[in-house]
Amino acid sequence: MKALLDESWHVYILQCADATLYTGITKDLQRRVQQHNGEQIGGPKYTRGRRPVCLMWSKEAPNHGAALQREIAIKKLSKGEKLRLIGH
Repeated sequence: MKALLDESWHVYILQCADATLYTGITKDLQRRVQQHNGEQIGGPKYTRGRRPVCLMWSKEAPNHGAALQREIAIKKLSKGEKLRLIGH
């Protein structure tokens, strides 16, 4: 069971304090959100100046390739389409 959990990835969308949306992928969603909020080392430059961020949506993916494909597809969406995806 642990090996199966280690293989799962997450695609996620954050809403930043300036109302912009950030899409990414990770194997550890909780840690990554903490990084985005500056609670742990390793967050990206984009969210550093837009804190706090709030996790708005996430979906599990079976592997890195699937997560990356979904991330790329989401990044091509307009902001309105992304808001509809997350239910806003």
